[in-house]
Amino acid sequence: MADSIDCAGETIPWKQGLTGTEIFSTDRTVVAMWLDGQPVDLSRELAAGDQIAPISIDSPAGLDILRHSAAHVTAQAVQDLFPEAKLGIGPYITDGYYFDFDVAEPFTPEDLKAIQKKSAQIVKAGQTFNRVVVTEGEAKARMANEPYKLELITDKGAGSDDSASVEVGTGELTVYENVDRKGEVVWQDLCRGPHLPTTKLIGNGFAVTRSSAAYWRGDQANASLQRVYGTAWASKEDLKAHQDRLAEAERRDHRKIGAELDLFSFPEELGSGLPVFHPKGGVIKREMEDYVRARHIEEGFEYVGTPHISKEALYYTSGHLPYYGENMFPPISVDEVHDENGEIVKEGTPYRLKAMNCPMHNLIYRSRGRSYRDLPLRLFEFGTVYRDEASGVVHGLTRVRALTQDDSHSYVAQEDAGKEIRHLLEFVLSLLRDFGLDDFYLELSTRDEEGKKKDKFIGSDEQWAEATQVLEEVALETGLELVPDPGGAAFYGPKVSVQARDAIGRTWQMSTVQLDFNQPERFGLEYQAADGTRKQPVMIHSAKFGSIERFMGVLIEHYAGAFPVWLAPVQVTCIPVAEEFNDYLAEVAAQLKAAGVRVEIDDSDDRFPKKIRNASKSKVPFVLIAGGEDRDAGAVSFRFRNGEQDNGVSVAEAVTRIVESVETKAQV
Repeated sequence: MADSIDCAGETIPWKQGLTGTEIFSTDRTVVAMWLDGQPVDLSRELAAGDQIAPISIDSPAGLDILRHSAAHVTAQAVQDLFPEAKLGIGPYITDGYYFDFDVAEPFTPEDLKAIQKKSAQIVKAGQTFNRVVVTEGEAKARMANEPYKLELITDKGAGSDDSASVEVGTGELTVYENVDRKGEVVWQDLCRGPHLPTTKLIGNGFAVTRSSAAYWRGDQANASLQRVYGTAWASKEDLKAHQDRLAEAERRDHRKIGAELDLFSFPEELGSGLPVFHPKGGVIKREMEDYVRARHIEEGFEYVGTPHISKEALYYTSGHLPYYGENMFPPISVDEVHDENGEIVKEGTPYRLKAMNCPMHNLIYRSRGRSYRDLPLRLFEFGTVYRDEASGVVHGLTRVRALTQDDSHSYVAQEDAGKEIRHLLEFVLSLLRDFGLDDFYLELSTRDEEGKKKDKFIGSDEQWAEATQVLEEVALETGLELVPDPGGAAFYGPKVSVQARDAIGRTWQMSTVQLDFNQPERFGLEYQAADGTRKQPVMIHSAKFGSIERFMGVLIEHYAGAFPVWLAPVQVTCIPVAEEFNDYLAEVAAQLKAAGVRVEIDDSDDRFPKKIRNASKSKVPFVLIAGGEDRDAGAVSFRFRNGEQDNGVSVAEAVTRIVESVETKAQV
């Protein structure tokens, strides 16, 4: 109807001056609304024919708006306390927000407490967020004392931050004012919004958490600013739950547990992001590799190996240097010749550390003629690759500069691409389940179709459309939730990634399946079809772990270091009640070793209670204890990791229990 509003399928009569505030006035949980697919303030005046829907404060969009509003409150508090502070940007982020400031000195813990207290006062005051559309001149006048905002105005809000000033879809510059109950503007910021109707809706579910240094617009060439972080939730209870999750995440931090269990380290002499695995960490890494290698062979893959370095030209052929070069280490000159003065008399050939395995697998495919009978050709290797990650983003095992990928590439006929992707997804999900991860959703990463970043992707529109359709259809067949990720594709094609939730509900990107129609063309890959014609195969990339290093880090945190028996570096610790029982337990340990079990005897001088505590701290799945009665009966006391204990278990039964737990991959 021409004189109505469509509100989530319900028809509402339209009148001049109608706003979302009036429509949703009876539901206090609604804090904003969707207007023709875009989130806007409730105070936005509506036009006849508009389509709207409510945004509740505890929905994903509502939480984003809550956090963005809390960022404004924090910025207002900072400028109230530090009038000389100049505003940077202040977007919402996952689980929170931040705001950047140019200040004379870094913020102290005492400063953060004062900012929290001041923010709470602003929240309680119930200030109104008021959206004002302005011209460029008006915006500059309002932000005359804010140099960073003036830069954004000149750029028309360009940039990736969520407080950019250009209203989406309109090109309008907007300012948000904080208006007190007297109707006076007490603070303002260049921002596209939307925001909550009032600061009071932020409630007591927010907290200022920490501060750090940050460069203006993320560029090291720009000014160094101070970034204040915070978090905001729909209720105080939700905030408490979030804080509890953070505490649990800290307890599970793989860097801390890795040091406690002596699994790996990062020697300063090697440099940032380059781990070394100690013997116990090496056991876990070997078990992971052995298992996934065997699974690949079962699934029809052939194991190959490629070098860590190659001529630079290879990565121009593959397209990686033009599109991925910033993530690769600089070239190394090979066969360079110098005279006696050290001057170069013959230029060397530039080589690169391998950043990905696919170009070399293409060379294996191309090494001889291929027939349709060879397809699908599935190549797999544990390929160590090197990425020139910035020091600021390197993080334990989950973001490293040297990583080993369980990398595979399937070469198939175009008409068989869907079948192979289906095979790969089934393989991936079964493998993750074997490692104790069974809560998944899928993410479909496509190219940016808006045109802003389209030059970062190669291939025709038709190729992208076809590849995306194939991936989407197969992903939907799994029955798992499929979440769009526009702009997240690799430069050569779209991908489906498995997002797995760990024991405390955090999401990790695990395996990926990527459809590539560009590299086969670039490398001139062909096969002879049944009719004798030459055709180009489709290439499908897949990494099951992603990288062994990252996957191990995820598993450490998922299990909090208490690995299932088959992965545990030490599966059994034997503890004698007194020294006289050492020899008896040595015989028990010998039987376990003969059965392939990883076992240690604690024959140290520590007292018995301390030995039990040490075994508990090391998170060993099973402890076998022996005293006089056990020895006389040919038995042991069988102690589990949770502290439960079975006494008088025969040695034969104990060995059988342990071996079965290993073989069945029991989650003990």
